[in-house]
Amino acid sequence: MRVAYVVSRFPHVSETFIVRELDAVSASGEIDVELFSLFAPVDPTVHPAAERWLARLHRGGRRRALAGLGFWLARRPVRTSSSIAQIVRAFRRRPDLMARSLVAFAIGAGHAATIRRLRIEHVHAHFASYPALAAWTIWRLTGVGYSFTAHAHDIYVDRSFLAPLLRDARFAVPISDYNRRLMERYDAGGTPLHVVHCGVDPDRYAYAPRTLPSTGPVRMLCVASLQEYKGHRFLLDALARGGPGLDRVELDLVGRGELRAQLERRTAQLGLGDRVRFHGGLTEPEVAALLARADIFVLPSIVVERTGFMEGIPVSLMEAMAVGVPVVTSRISGIPELVCDGETGLLVEPADSAALAAAISRVIGEGEATAPRLDAARALVEAQFDLRASGLAMSSLIAAQAPAAAAAR
Repeated sequence: MRVAYVVSRFPHVSETFIVRELDAVSASGEIDVELFSLFAPVDPTVHPAAERWLARLHRGGRRRALAGLGFWLARRPVRTSSSIAQIVRAFRRRPDLMARSLVAFAIGAGHAATIRRLRIEHVHAHFASYPALAAWTIWRLTGVGYSFTAHAHDIYVDRSFLAPLLRDARFAVPISDYNRRLMERYDAGGTPLHVVHCGVDPDRYAYAPRTLPSTGPVRMLCVASLQEYKGHRFLLDALARGGPGLDRVELDLVGRGELRAQLERRTAQLGLGDRVRFHGGLTEPEVAALLARADIFVLPSIVVERTGFMEGIPVSLMEAMAVGVPVVTSRISGIPELVCDGETGLLVEPADSAALAAAISRVIGEGEATAPRLDAARALVEAQFDLRASGLAMSSLIAAQAPAAAAAR
């Protein structure tokens, strides 16, 4: 079965989960995958695992978009015009998003001709925002059915077009039960919703449960893009508050983002300059090397009230739990489905530096007492967040669309 995956950008340093799914789905032997991106990459880092997909990547672009839009306006003028009208109506209260959505529509129109030429039978989009809208566009213009995976900000920040996307999709994939419950409120047509977790391959993560050192430095790691919703400033404030063991913490921050200069200034102001290292964006092997040396993994994510930005279920937490590193993170979104407070890790309320400091101190002071949580964390990753099971689930969902694809031809 010939399938197209649609993503916003490729490669993208923080979206290793997409590459892993592409590998898992193509490994099934039943699905031949082509990859389509909408926008140019913004990060120079290319993970080694992503390199092989560059040969199967079809990039969007202004010339292709304009040519595609002109082609479909001439070939299917009513269908094209009515699709544009739907987008305009849906985003009438958000002109900024309307403009971007119309750009995504045009890029989708440009890809639609390639989709038809390659005899693609199904389109799957990652993120229920511009990629899913592009997949919807392709369906409107070519009749090729689509599905999409909903992660986090794509359904938390704005849901102006979520109902039409769900109504017309063959199926949709929330990555958590939290997302499923939210999407059910917009699924008036009863489109099947299948929870499929993003995951990791446990066999690639050697389990080496950590015992926190009673003296000397404590290596703490945070892997997250330097954006507001990741909550880095609360982690820095937590370290500066002090508390049992906190003066021994040395923090490695991995990730790029617009807040780097601001966070570096905050680090200096708090007197943490000699204890915090900014590594920028790193490849998967480089992150794995830091994870192998880490004593604690912390992800202090928050909800950005003015935009609704927040996490889904971060893969970085799964990786830390798979190798046996104790985790401390926030009680938001789908995270409690992975990190069960006191059982597989510690949860704190978001944007609470005092609670974060106390949780980190607790882990440092527990020593060998963390072992049962680490064992339970690894077991949970193996049972519910195994990439191979997720890939098999996605392959089965897509392959099940073959009869509908045959009928549409």
